This record gives sequence, structure tokens and C-alpha cells, in this order.
Amino acid sequence: MGDTGSMLLFVGSGVAVTLLVGWLFLRLRRRDLLDKAENILNLARKEAEIQARDVRALAEQDIARSRAALQQTETGLAQERARLETRADELGRRESYFNSRRAEIEALRDQVERQSQLYRERLRAAGTLNEEQLRAALREEVRTESAAELRDLRNQLHNRAETELQEESRRIMIDSLQRLTSTVPAEIGATLVKLPNEEMKGRIIGREGRNIKSFESATGVTLMIDETPDTVLVSSFDPIRREVARLALERLVADGRIHPASIEEQVKKADEEVRHNFSVLGEKAIARLHVTGVHPELVSLLGKLHFRLSNNQNTLDHSIEVASIASFIASELGLDPEPARRAGLFHDLGKTLNGDHPGSHALAAADLLRSYGEDPRVINAVAAHHQEVPPESVYAPLLLIADAASAARPGARSESIEGYLQRVHALEDIARGLPGVTEAYAMQAGREVRVIVAPEKMDDEAARSLAQELRRRIEGQLNYQSPIKITVIRETRFSETAK
Repeated sequence: MGDTGSMLLFVGSGVAVTLLVGWLFLRLRRRDLLDKAENILNLARKEAEIQARDVRALAEQDIARSRAALQQTETGLAQERARLETRADELGRRESYFNSRRAEIEALRDQVERQSQLYRERLRAAGTLNEEQLRAALREEVRTESAAELRDLRNQLHNRAETELQEESRRIMIDSLQRLTSTVPAEIGATLVKLPNEEMKGRIIGREGRNIKSFESATGVTLMIDETPDTVLVSSFDPIRREVARLALERLVADGRIHPASIEEQVKKADEEVRHNFSVLGEKAIARLHVTGVHPELVSLLGKLHFRLSNNQNTLDHSIEVASIASFIASELGLDPEPARRAGLFHDLGKTLNGDHPGSHALAAADLLRSYGEDPRVINAVAAHHQEVPPESVYAPLLLIADAASAARPGARSESIEGYLQRVHALEDIARGLPGVTEAYAMQAGREVRVIVAPEKMDDEAARSLAQELRRRIEGQLNYQSPIKITVIRETRFSETAK
């Protein structure tokens, strides 16, 4: 019995141990499965985050592209809306003009109808006159009244047309000049060269003046060494020579060795550098205007214009300015801006030929362009920009206008007192040469002329005709940059003295 109890206790203990081991095994297995499940969940979560990030990036790219496309569409719509609004404004102006013209025509028609009714009543009342007398009286009355009406109508239409043309031309010129950026010219006929000290002046002069004589002989300029401290003045009317002399003198001063041999060497190097700069400056000019297909020789001549002045205005800058203005005006008028731009750029090339051409610089430039196969429209515009040959296309008067606008721009040129006085006197002399003029005065620096006429010799219509004749004579006989206002004064005065 005791053995049986021990056996049962042993078996019970084994079963308990077995159950405990099984429970522990199951617990460890469950923990392992939970860890694997958690790892799988973490991995799935990470993959989901990566996929979500990729999807988000793709969505953001799609949104950015959609936004850019939408913005581009909105820009296009805004431009189209602006164009339509401009067109609508233009149509509105035209409609207003046509409505006013229709109202005027209807008023004239009503007036004619009233006059016709009046004539019929007069004819019925004139029973004592025969048919021929009635016709003669009617013709005379119609002629008298129609002449006055036609004169008034002609004056109204002339004033309206001239006002509209002036407003449109003023708008085009203002728009063209506003798009132009330029500076006031500062070039003069002399150049200052700074020296490191006063001792350098003596080295430039040299023993018995041999250095300065050699320098002036090699460059063709005049060196003015006066009391101004640390400064030498290079004077010459030829800007190319002046530039060569300036470069050579600055290099000699920097080197310190100044003698006839070094002077000749530096002058030669400076001359080569300036001539190389011709092409550089010409290339910059055509690149600035986006002009293509220019022969290298023409490019070099364009650069040479940089060293020429016209009334203190740099000729290359003036040519670029004329090209810009001409192309702007051509665009406003619906013309091809390329021929206008090329004509403006090339119009003063003849000034670089140094008298090699027997004609004017305009004709010389035209012959030069013709030899390089330039557009015939450009050649004729250049040849005609001083009215020496008749224009063959609209680009010739367009170039003339752009040239005058560039020269007349405030601050563009400096004018001598003698030239100003000559222009003013010529303007007054032309006005005094017309019949019926008692006195003429040029005002506002020659931009206005006031003409006083004898009232007993001409009526208002004759005074108007005199103003038109004076305008034609000024346009045909004078060269001027800015518009000239013409004012004709016809005044009658009556005076009495009470005693």
C-alpha cells in the first residue's frame, strides 16, 4: 500500500511536471508567434508608409504640373482678355466717331430739307417773276449759302483730321520713346589723363621736349601740360586719335619708361587695340538689336562710329537709338520692323569713309550697303534719309522720323549758339517773305513762330491759307528736329480820343 501511494505520487508528480513543461512550451510558442506577428505588422506598416510617401510624391508632382498648366492657361486667358479689351476700346472709339459723323450728316440733311422747303415757299410767293428770273435768283442764293456752308464744313473736317493725326502720331512717338533707354552724351573734344605725380610731367616732356614732340607726331594730337596738378590734357578733334593717344599715354605712365622708341611702340599697340575694338563694339551693337547676317566689314565700320560725334552725340549710340525707334514705330504701324531696324543702324555708316565717297554720307552708306547685298528697302531708306533721293517705300520717311526724334530728344545733342541763331533768323525770314505779313517772331528756341498779318489785306480764310503755306515752306526749306508751331495773328483795333 505504501509502495502504491509512492507510485501514485511519483506518477502525479510526473504528470504535473509534464503539464508544467507543456504549459511553458505553449507560452514560449505563443510569445514567439506574437513577436513574429508584431514584426510582420511593423514591416507591413513600413512598406505602407513607403508606398504612401511615393503616392504622396507622385500626387504632389501631378498637382504641381496641374497648377503650372492652370497658371499658363490663366496667363493666356489674361493676355487674350487684355487684347479683347483693347480691341473693344478701339471699336468703341470707332463707333463713337461713326455715330458723331452720322449725327452730323443727319443734321446737314435736315438743314438741306429746311432750306429746300424755304425755297419752295419763296418760289410760290414769287408769282410776279418769270421762270428764268426765278431760276437765276435761286441759283445765286444757293451759291451764296452753299459757299459759306462748304467753307465751314471744310474747316471743321480739316481741323478734326489734323487733330486726330497729331494725336495718333504723338501716341506712337511717346510709346516708342518710352520704350527707349538712353543717356545724355558726355563726350567732349579733350580727354584728361591722370598722373601719379608732378615729376611725371617732366618725363613726358623729355629733354628739350623730344618726348612730347615724338608723342604728338606719332598720335596727331596735342598734349596740354598746364598748371593743373597731376593731369595732362589730350586734345584732338579726331576721337579715334584721341583714344589711341589716351591708351598709349596711360601705358607709358604706368611703365615709367618714356622715350621716342617706347612711345612709338605703345602708340602702335594702342592703335591695334582701338582697331580691334571696332569689331567688338560693332558686335555689341548688332547683338543689342538682335540683327543678324551683317558682313564683318560692316560690323567693323559700325564699331568705328563709336568714336565719332555729331553735336556731341555719340554716333553709334545715335544709330542704335534710331534703329530702336524705327522698329518700334514700324511695329505700331503693322510693318515689318526688321528693315526699319537695319536702316536705322546703318544710316550713318557713310560718316566712317573719311571722304572717300564723292557724295554725302547718306549716299555713301547706300552704295556701301548695296555692295554687300543689303535689302533694297534698307538701301533706299538710308539714301533718302536726308531727302537727296526720292523714297521708294514707307521705310524711308519712317527712318527720317526716327532720325529726327533721336536728334531732338532732350539732352541728346548740344547745339552751338551760332547754329541756333541761324535757324531762328531763317525761320523769321521765311515768314516775313510771305505777302501780307507785317512782322514775325520766332519763340521757344525756334519751336514756335508767331506771324502778325495786316487785317485790312486778308480775311480769316486768307490767314488760315497763309498758315498752311508757311508750314509748307518751312518743311521744304529748313532742317529741324522738333515740331514748329505756327500761329497767325489777325487783329483789328479801333481807337478814338475823347476831348
